[in-house]
Amino acid sequence: MSYQPGTHLIATLRVPDAALLQRAAAFRDFLHPLIDDAGLQRLGDVYHDFEPGGFTAVVCLSESHLSVHTWPEHGLLNMDIYLSNHLRSNDGTVHHLFQAIQNYFGAEVVQEQSLKR
Repeated sequence: MSYQPGTHLIATLRVPDAALLQRAAAFRDFLHPLIDDAGLQRLGDVYHDFEPGGFTAVVCLSESHLSVHTWPEHGLLNMDIYLSNHLRSNDGTVHHLFQAIQNYFGAEVVQEQSLKR
């Protein structure tokens, strides 16, 4: 199979409910089944809660990675999703994950960039 560039999506979202941005546990419980249902392989993950609030989540995938960093004091979330297309096309999967996370947070897109690499 020849190399096919994957999709790398980077976004900032405005989240109206700052409580969703405080702690990682509920997001982890949402994200793991989402990743599994997408047929992606989790290799490891780190979830870290900050004081007094906010969290970072990084999930290493055999297909690459997904990360989220929250800023509850500003009502913002930064997201980075990159999936390779090595064994299958994951372009639609990137957008599916993005949309599901946006819906989970009830968020508005402030900025979004997508590139093929």
